[in-house]
Formats: sequence, structure tokens, C-alpha cells
Amino acid sequence: MNTTTGKWVGWLGIIAAVIGFFWQPIWMGAIGAVLGLIGLSTDSKGLNWTAIVLGIVAVIIGFV
Repeated sequence: MNTTTGKWVGWLGIIAAVIGFFWQPIWMGAIGAVLGLIGLSTDSKGLNWTAIVLGIVAVIIGFV
């Protein structure tokens, strides 16, 4: 994957995780975290770590 793909995957992960705060937190949070993990193979580490953290927080909120 190149850098542009990593940025897109990171932004999609962040969007999915934020949607998870309002609708289907477990599924959307998991999707955001997985997209962040996939994007870690590129140079866009900050975006993808943000997606992972937001996804995990959404999943935790879903369980509470």
C-alpha cells in the first residue's frame, strides 16, 4: 500500500469509529479499529492509531 491508501484507510476508520459512537457501537467500532490496523502498514501512523483508539473506545461504550 502507498501513503495515499494509508490516509484513506485511516480516515475511513476514523469515520466508522465516530459513527460507532451514535449507531451500532460494537460493529462500527470494530470496523474502525480493524481499518486502523490495516492502515498501520503504511506511513500514516497517526491517522491509523487515532482510528484504532476511537474504535476501541466505541466498542467499550457499546458494552457499557
